[in-house]
Amino acid sequence: MAEELRHSPGGKSGTRTKSPAPFLLKTYDLLEGVIDTSNGDGGQRIVSWNADGTGFVVWSPDEFSEIMLPRYFKHNNFSSFVRQLNTYGFKKIASKRWEFQHDKFQRGCRDMLAEITRKKCEPSIFPPFLKASKDNTASSADQKSNCLSLMEENESLRRQNLDLQMQISQLKALEMKLMDCLNVSIHGHHHPHNKLRRLF
Repeated sequence: MAEELRHSPGGKSGTRTKSPAPFLLKTYDLLEGVIDTSNGDGGQRIVSWNADGTGFVVWSPDEFSEIMLPRYFKHNNFSSFVRQLNTYGFKKIASKRWEFQHDKFQRGCRDMLAEITRKKCEPSIFPPFLKASKDNTASSADQKSNCLSLMEENESLRRQNLDLQMQISQLKALEMKLMDCLNVSIHGHHHPHNKLRRLF
């Protein structure tokens, strides 16, 4: 937590005022668009405030790492960014997307950033959602392989479905033949067994 001591013009000490951490300021400016992002890279589809402005969502971690992080933080490590959020008490509040929230980090409330302090935690503590990030990055090849397997399985199921439909059609045709045979046996003028032999 950065702090600065402001002095009065006469040289006497004034009120000591907290200054927000650079990481928090940059993250907030990134979301508010204070720093120039006019090169048309579609930043809102990469990261944005959530609907009510009480948190933010990284919609595309890959593009966020490639485009936004180097511009604002001079690195492209998404895991490092998430680790920093954790040290300032941000919480991941959604299971299926990278949405983070802090009570003092809200849209239109830049002055509240100074109230956010760094957490004191053991070095061994490793946030579960950060672990998930590392695992997801490391297993990208496995995800592609699983995707191909699912596509193959889907094609196999489609073929099986077509085979079943053909079998159902054949059974319906057989049912019609059996019904015709039964009608002939009941209403015909010949012995039923002769009708059955001729039909089959």
